[in-house]
Amino acid sequence: MTRRVKTISANWTAGEDGADGRFEVLIITEDDERHVVAPSPEATTALVALTQAETVLLWDPSGRTLIAANVVGKMPWTKDTQSTPQAS
Repeated sequence: MTRRVKTISANWTAGEDGADGRFEVLIITEDDERHVVAPSPEATTALVALTQAETVLLWDPSGRTLIAANVVGKMPWTKDTQSTPQAS
C-alpha cells in the first residue's frame, strides 16, 4: 500500500578513486516501515532535489515507486499535510 514518506536518509560508500561509489537510501513511511533502495548517483541527485522542494512524497513499496505530489500546484488530498520533511 502506498504511504506518505516521513523520513529519507542517504548513505554514500566511496568507491575506488575516480569511481562514483554507491548510494543507499532509507525511506521511512508514515507507518514506520523501512525501505532501502540503491539509486544511481544521478537518481540520488534528483531524489535530494525533490526532498528540498515543497512536495509531498509517497512510497509504493510493491512497485518500488516514489511519487512526488505538489510539484506544481496542490493536490486536494494534501491540503491538510505539510511538505515531506527535509532529507537528513
